Amino acid sequence: MHILRHLTTTLITCLMLVLQSVNCSATELPSELSAEQTELSAEQPSDSAAVSTEPASAIQRVEQWYADHMNYTSIVALMTIESSFIPFPSEVVIPPAVYVASHDDSTLNVSSSYIVNVLLIVLFGTLGALLGAIINYLLSLWLGRPIIYAFADSRAGRVLMLSSDKIKQAESYFNEHGKVSTFIGRFIPGIRQLISIPAGLSKMNFLSFAAYTTLGAFLWNAVLALIGYLAHGQADLINRYSHELSVALLAITALAIVVVIVRKVLKKRATDTKSAES
Repeated sequence: MHILRHLTTTLITCLMLVLQSVNCSATELPSELSAEQTELSAEQPSDSAAVSTEPASAIQRVEQWYADHMNYTSIVALMTIESSFIPFPSEVVIPPAVYVASHDDSTLNVSSSYIVNVLLIVLFGTLGALLGAIINYLLSLWLGRPIIYAFADSRAGRVLMLSSDKIKQAESYFNEHGKVSTFIGRFIPGIRQLISIPAGLSKMNFLSFAAYTTLGAFLWNAVLALIGYLAHGQADLINRYSHELSVALLAITALAIVVVIVRKVLKKRATDTKSAES
């Protein structure tokens, strides 16, 4: 289920980036206007004003939000949250940041080289991921197993989508694969955010933990950056299939909602059946 949720998030993010490209391409004006167009604009100022005041689409508002708020500090902050025990997908941070970095007026555009800007996004995203993992590691190291498991099953833990079963799963994975699991786990949905907890519980060497985590987070962020980079470079092809992509985005979103609802219903029925039998 974790894998399905993260794949859905990744697909939705990719499609949003794709549609952002379409909007950018569709709203570009020619560098030169013909004399007839200029004269028509002068004769019909009310129509032009009406067009300019049309509300922005949802995709345009999302793109504008990223353009206004995404910077290197926010990347570190969001990736710190993503790598801690707070459920927040990195798929909605790195790819959009890479896309926005191509804009001339973006605060992420700090170099004349687009590739350098992308590399900086990956590096700052990795720094945030390391900070979030360190938070989990230190909390687990200081609080210990009983408190961590009790918190996971508490009301606050459920709000954060934690449970003792999830902690057990991460701990079993860590025990099975050893220290290298803090590297491999960065690529596995459902394990990525929690693998630093068993590392802290087992009192893993901190330098080894930091090294494995940094390498895994860097490679994962590089994969996410590639998604944003590819979306940025395929505007013409995307424009040709914009309608199909819009339908696909809606279909994937609807499917994800249905899956979540069905899963909750089935889980509730199983719990009720088990309670009735006992």
